[in-house]
Amino acid sequence: MSLAQISRLSVTQLVLRSQSHHLLSSVYPLIISKRTVIQEPYRRPGQPKENKFPWEKINFDLSKGLKGIKKNFALLKKEFVERWVGPEGKPIIEHMLEQNRVVWEFRGAESLEEWTVSSDREIGGQSEAYVKLGRNNNTCLLYGTLRSTPPRDGETRYSGYCTMRSKQQLASFDRKKHFDWTSFNTLHLRVRGDGRPWMINISCETFFAHQKDDIYNYFLYTRGGPYWQDVKLPFSKFFLTHRGRIQDDQHCLWLDKVNTIGFTLGDKVDGPFQLEIDFIGVCKDYAHTEEFAYEVYKRNPEV
Repeated sequence: MSLAQISRLSVTQLVLRSQSHHLLSSVYPLIISKRTVIQEPYRRPGQPKENKFPWEKINFDLSKGLKGIKKNFALLKKEFVERWVGPEGKPIIEHMLEQNRVVWEFRGAESLEEWTVSSDREIGGQSEAYVKLGRNNNTCLLYGTLRSTPPRDGETRYSGYCTMRSKQQLASFDRKKHFDWTSFNTLHLRVRGDGRPWMINISCETFFAHQKDDIYNYFLYTRGGPYWQDVKLPFSKFFLTHRGRIQDDQHCLWLDKVNTIGFTLGDKVDGPFQLEIDFIGVCKDYAHTEEFAYEVYKRNPEV
């Protein structure tokens, strides 16, 4: 074989190799795995992955199933009765003229069962958070110790948070039960803290799977001392975050399908903390006329 034929053969191989590479690069988005297309559920840093099939998490217990059927049919009956009486079991006139509503109040041990407490101890941190009834069993006392030392797992860089969040309310047959606060524009709290700043988190029902981690946040600044403070936070001040990151595309809080509310402490100040809550409610403040406090981008800007 001559030198010219060898050179032609090498050039042909290079051309074919470049064309095949171009073809594979154009087809690559079509053959990527499903795991990279669908957003994975959030996993805290340092938390091991749970490799279980969905059916392995089901508890096949006959007695538990019979109790669940009895409970769900009782809830279904309650829903039908409330529909005939009025929204949320109130007469329609009272519902239309309602200006204040207490959503959560702490008047016994059963009221604490509607809440869950967590901290960075779940990922190997050192913070501790507890909840109990206050004096005379009329308030909720959230207390503990905050530690910002990250766990030594080689992955977590920041740590130090404590959270109390309300549980998702369920209707019959484990359907989500939402709060409808469209008649109100302000969140009303009666609290007594120790001077630390807290973050209030409100989660709403979303339409798409990638929005399930969207949360609306605003700040709660406590004064400290022995006196109670009545705090009114307009819903127009709440801003949208996704997994702790503030989003550029902001929009108003969806008040027709509110799921849960929570309180988070993460001011990076090590030491004990406490927050006492009397009640959490919503109200209609006619003096507040602001619709939304932040800039909203227009999808089709005017020329």
